[in-house]
Amino acid sequence: MFSMQNQWNSESEIECLIVGVYHPSTMLKGILPACNAAMNDDLIELIKSGDISTTKKAITTIPTLGKVKTKRIIFVGLGRESQLTEESWKEGVARAFRKVKDLRLSSITVDIDSLTGSSITFERAAALLGEVYMLSLYTFDGYKQSNKKSSSSIDQFNIISNENHQEIHNQLKKGFVYGKATNFARTLVNLPPNILTATTLSQYAEDLSKRYGFELEVLNKEEMQNLGMGALLAVNQGSVEPPAMIVLKYQGKPEWKDVIGLVGKGITYDTGGYSLKPRESMVGMKSDMGGAAAVLGAMEIIGELKPEQNVVAVIASTDNMVSATAMKPDDVITSLSGKTIEVLNTDAEGRLVLADAVTYAKHHGASYLVDIATLTGGVVVALGNEMTGVFTNNQSFLKQVQDASEKTGEPMWQLPITAKDRDRVKSSKIADLNNSPGRDGHAIMGAAFVGEFAEDTPWVHLDIAGTATVKKPSELQTYGGTGVMTKTLAQLVQDFKK
Repeated sequence: MFSMQNQWNSESEIECLIVGVYHPSTMLKGILPACNAAMNDDLIELIKSGDISTTKKAITTIPTLGKVKTKRIIFVGLGRESQLTEESWKEGVARAFRKVKDLRLSSITVDIDSLTGSSITFERAAALLGEVYMLSLYTFDGYKQSNKKSSSSIDQFNIISNENHQEIHNQLKKGFVYGKATNFARTLVNLPPNILTATTLSQYAEDLSKRYGFELEVLNKEEMQNLGMGALLAVNQGSVEPPAMIVLKYQGKPEWKDVIGLVGKGITYDTGGYSLKPRESMVGMKSDMGGAAAVLGAMEIIGELKPEQNVVAVIASTDNMVSATAMKPDDVITSLSGKTIEVLNTDAEGRLVLADAVTYAKHHGASYLVDIATLTGGVVVALGNEMTGVFTNNQSFLKQVQDASEKTGEPMWQLPITAKDRDRVKSSKIADLNNSPGRDGHAIMGAAFVGEFAEDTPWVHLDIAGTATVKKPSELQTYGGTGVMTKTLAQLVQDFKK
């Protein structure tokens, strides 16, 4: 799919060349000085006149008119080198890739040297190029008869650089893997709930296990009943679709120890149950398995890159429906851990399935836990749609998760769990726990509830209710699922230190 070249010359037959240009215009990098000389200093004049913009994220396309064999050059404005951020770099390059797609070109060549700077190394630029290429060109085709396959028609991706080609090649591949897996998670979130059921989700996990040699376990309803997974089964009571407890194991160390447990909420559709959501809140609830999607996406990256770390992925999956058999407010259920739960809100179902999933991850030897879920509207009120809420019982472990999120550009913000918060989820007069102590601090209550099942195991809870989907497209994101935290989970596994 991609190739490396040592250098560019004016006789190179290239359909489209992407280069970066900084401000001021005297800062020509990479092949631009040679290209400018071959074009009789026309490029520098166009930059000085403003016809080629150096403004951050600006895209300028010029034909070369036969002065060089390269047919056209796409310039990515990078602004001042001292002010360049990784985020604006990614957005600018994404615009260039989308321009190539709009032009319906079949191949591109990128001068990576011109895109580097004091804040973007060659290796980092290569990794980001691969990731941005995949993310910026992603679309979900859907089911319209008029839709043609809308994935990128670009079938040749060339890199020009004078640097270490093997390392650039390795980093470029890593970027492709991160981007591809994030797109996989996006697609899962975008699938309609009549198509993506718990059974279908387990089939995606099975495919990963076959591709990468993961150990797979999928518990059916009878097996869950025998084990006593009363919390997951209670949520499933109103459904005609069977539930699934999905487990994938990756062993990257000789011994099964120091295991990271990645736990995903897999509610494939959420009506709210008898605590029924209003119509406008129910639309879009196919995305309530965004946590499960992120976990499966992370496992794809882990399968490709094979880090020296042990991982168990656990996904509790069902839909939350209304029927004569559905759980009701005032029900008391018994979880896999043995803890009893008074159900006061059937729309607080995510924490119930996570309770059994967290417990089961511990049964499989998880020494560290990260659960990820579209859990509460409260986190959206608190943090908006661009920041994931994060909670923990272990600041040292949280620091590693935060470091991973900073590396991958998936921001998060810590919210507290106090002793009084933990007391509130124990406020039931007839059971060990109460699944809905009230709207005050709603996101905190959800996290505190799940934390009761993590107990003393180092644990981080990620609430992605605000970040799992977007309604407004951007350079790197189309409407729908974001695949958020796929990259962060995988990066955590790669970088983890005991």
